[in-house]
This record gives sequence, C-alpha cells and structure tokens, in this order.
Amino acid sequence: MHSISSAPLQRFLTGITTTGTPHLGNFVGSIRPSVAASRLPGVQSFYFLADYHALIKCDDPARIQRSALEIAASWLAAGLDPERVMFYRQSDIPEIPELTWLLTCVTGKGVLNRAHAYKASVDKNEAAGNDPDADVTAGLFMYPVLMGADILMFKAHKVPVGRDQIQHIEMARDMAQRFNHLYGEHLVLPEAQVEESVALLPGLDGRKMSKSYDNTIPLFTPREQLRKLIAGIVTDSRAPGEAKETDGSALFQIYQAFASETETAGLRQAYADGIGWGDAKQMLFERIDQEVAPMRERYQALIGNPQEIERLLQAGAEKARAVATPFMGELRRAVGLRNLGSAAPVQAKGKAVKAAAPAFKQYREKDGRFYFKLLDAEGRLLLQSRGFDAPKEAAGAIAVLQQEGPAGLNDMLEIAPGVTQDEIAAALAFFNAPQA
Repeated sequence: MHSISSAPLQRFLTGITTTGTPHLGNFVGSIRPSVAASRLPGVQSFYFLADYHALIKCDDPARIQRSALEIAASWLAAGLDPERVMFYRQSDIPEIPELTWLLTCVTGKGVLNRAHAYKASVDKNEAAGNDPDADVTAGLFMYPVLMGADILMFKAHKVPVGRDQIQHIEMARDMAQRFNHLYGEHLVLPEAQVEESVALLPGLDGRKMSKSYDNTIPLFTPREQLRKLIAGIVTDSRAPGEAKETDGSALFQIYQAFASETETAGLRQAYADGIGWGDAKQMLFERIDQEVAPMRERYQALIGNPQEIERLLQAGAEKARAVATPFMGELRRAVGLRNLGSAAPVQAKGKAVKAAAPAFKQYREKDGRFYFKLLDAEGRLLLQSRGFDAPKEAAGAIAVLQQEGPAGLNDMLEIAPGVTQDEIAAALAFFNAPQA
C-alpha cells in the first residue's frame, strides 16, 4: 500500500485586496516573500485576489476590476507559476462565503468588537461626536470572519502578513478552535509569518505605505516616475556632511527592504558619514529599479492581455474548488447539514450527541501528485487512492466513488488490510444521497 507521508506539505496562503494598484509595500510585504515560498520544497501555496474584501472598501466597480487585473499581473510578473500553485479569485470560490456563515455562527460578537478596523471607525465617530456605528457597514464589522474563511478553507499553516495584520490571523485561530471544539477537529490553526524588517514599509511621508494615505510608490511605475517619487520621500533638514539617523528614516527602511545585509550596512555607514539626501535617494532609486526593471516588461505584456489572465484565474479556481468542495461537504456534515437518509446522531439525556462521520481526506505527496483516502467514523483507514496528476482528477474519482462505489475504480484504489467491502459500502452510504 502507498505510504502516507508523516510530514505533510506546509501550506502558505496570501491574498491582496483589489482596491488599488500594487505598490512597493505590497511587493516586499506580500508578493515577493510568498512567491519565494512557492518555490520551496515541501510547500503548497495559495494566492488569491480578495475581491469580496474590496466591496467593503470600494464602491467603484471599474476600479475593483482594474485592480484585480493589476494585482494578478503583478504576481505573475514577479515570478508566480500558476502550474505550481493555487492562483484564484476569491469570488470564484462559492465555498468561501458558505464557510464564512458557518464561522459567523461560532464567532463571538465581542471578538469582532475588538477588530482594529472596526475600533478605528468607532473611535473616529466618537471623536467627531457621532453615533459610534455611523457609516459602519455589517461588511466592515464581519470582514475578519470572511478573512478567517479564506484561510481556514484551505487549511493554511502559514499566512505571510504585515505586523498590523497579525490580529486577523489570531482571530482566525480563535474561530478554528471554537469550531473544532463544537464539531471535531476539522480546521487547521494558522500561524502568521512576519518578515520583521519589512513588516510595515513606510511610504513617501514616513507613515505606513498605504493606498489609504495616498503615499504609495506603485510597483511598476515607469522608471522616470519612480525616480521622481523617490525624490519626494520626506527627509529631515540635515545638510550634506552632517551625520544622519537611520532610526525613523523612511528612505533607509525602504532601502533595507530591497538591499542585502552588506548593502544595508554600506548605507548605514554612509548615513554616519553625512551622505547628502539627494545621493541617498539616488542609491535607493538604483537599488529598487535593479530589482523591478526586469519584471516591468512582463507586467506590461500581461496588462495588455487580460484574456490570458482570466484563463489562468479560471483554471486556478477549478483547482481550488477541487479542494474546497469536498472539504465544505465535510464541514456541512459536521454541523448537521446532512442527508436525511444518513445515520442520525444518538440521543442522550434529551440532547443530541454529535455523530462522527466517515470522511475523505485529500493531500499532496512529496512526489507532487494528489491522493485521497477514505476513513471511517472512527478515523480508521478504509482505502487509499493511487496518485493523480491534478487535484481535479482526485476530486473526480471521489465523486465517482461516492456515486457508484469502488467497482469502477479498482485499478485506482487499494483497500486497507482487514477492511471488507461491506465496511466500505457502509461508509460510502453516508455520501450517497442524490442532491436536490
């Protein structure tokens, strides 16, 4: 029988909200590290365009569409390989809003009351003497749950984020723990991964680089525009020859995010030696352009071919749904959204006791192929699949198995030692009800 790996793939997941043009902060804090992670052995990566999240912040449909195009093109230009990863648009995965509702039903309102974005809106209203919830939509209040669903749907282990986003990962962990406590161990508890040196990249004015502050440097802005924007970075009034402080220097922090340790040490020494701000900005421009210029041409070609990006996103959604659909079926059964012909929970002392259920588990092995196994209600292995080239093929075999039984898939399956056909049939009966 095929051996099941004791060290499953580490799953990384990253999303960018489709409300604006990607900037250097997005690149160093999200795009670059997540693309690098996708190339590591033993890693499975998920990248998505967070267009549902965009609806909370933006009511301009054309801007959301354009932003989705620009973000997708940026990821691809930065070296993302859609054949190696799950690359999809959030709104193409209907299981995500369904999981959002399941999580909503286990998430305490008090937890959401503490979300940074909601608290900031309340504080702003109270400072202005307005009702605390003035102009606060239910979407703004609930979006940490949607973010939790994004992460938990694909059992992400690591989520690369800036330090200001750590709270959302902690909230997703809380949701998963609460769900697992009520319904069994179904959800994986994620961890935030923060690259400390670039966790909060400063913008032109020294504040966090953000579309909200209009202080960003677009990632693929033309070369001369990049030079002009860097020239506008706020610095202090110290003249050439005067020693300068690296602490609190936006220019130094941006340089550090792109440079090697040796290069960073060189600029630190130049600060101490009194480098002029104009020369320091020229060094920053040259260092950024050195990294961005090779990607710029690819980006422009992609922007000019949106049909190709759409094709890649649709293919990615198909792969992602091959994972999400059976997992959502598992979660539906866990909470009691079940086929009425399946075994009912045992009654005890007037209360329903949650029944364990058979389950399919899909995973990817070190050989790069996709497998599934069928477990009985006690978690015992019943049968194991051979490897498939794509998750869609594995999901298709599961669907055939559920509908027709193992007879037509004998060459694709291995029955565990000591397991009978009757035991397999009993487990499959749980899944075998026709859908309305």
